[in-house]
Amino acid sequence: MTDSTTDRGAQATPKRRALITCADRYMGRAIAEKFRKIGIEVVESVSPLTSAADVERVIFDAGRIDILVANLAEPPMTGPVDAIDDADWHRLFARLVDPLMHLVRAVTPQMLARKSGKIIAVTSAAPLKGIANNAAYCAARGAQNGFIKAVGLELARSGIQVNAIAQNYVNNDTYYPDDILDQPKFIEHVKRNVPTNRVGAPAETAELAAYLASENCTHMVGQLIPLAGGWAT
Repeated sequence: MTDSTTDRGAQATPKRRALITCADRYMGRAIAEKFRKIGIEVVESVSPLTSAADVERVIFDAGRIDILVANLAEPPMTGPVDAIDDADWHRLFARLVDPLMHLVRAVTPQMLARKSGKIIAVTSAAPLKGIANNAAYCAARGAQNGFIKAVGLELARSGIQVNAIAQNYVNNDTYYPDDILDQPKFIEHVKRNVPTNRVGAPAETAELAAYLASENCTHMVGQLIPLAGGWAT
């Protein structure tokens, strides 16, 4: 005779599943590695998210999503405000703002049905302080941040925690690649502008993402957490 109590006890607790977008760039690889180390099943999406249909397909293919990491990045086009090109402006919003809204809109129904979930957006600290000659980029990232604050408040009562890691001066392939870190001009720039006198490691962002994804993190919602070595303080 089978001991049903023993059978129930032997059943493993299902792993939580995370979908990480743009997993092959920006903070995707570091977060995926950290999540797997702490026992979270990771679904990686590397597809370009250029439309609502693209996003809906990714969400559908992923199935159950307990944790959404909206990791979106696009290099800024620097220059004075009077020289902002319409195409560059629209490109930043199309690659950063629209996909974030589409992702959250598409994943929210299943999280609402379960009354649980985590949404973590990897955004930027740039709009928290402002960067001259980067108005278009700051505007797009600021739109992301404003969206996360509002959605965080909206979904908090349904047991869903929505937050953003607003980072700057963190080593990554899109904004601070390895080949500039040792340049004397850049080192001097960091010393002048970053109180920690260094560029952060991707693992630091991953650690913060792991906390925000933790089942112990239930009282933090709608927050834009600066991870920028004191630059945005």
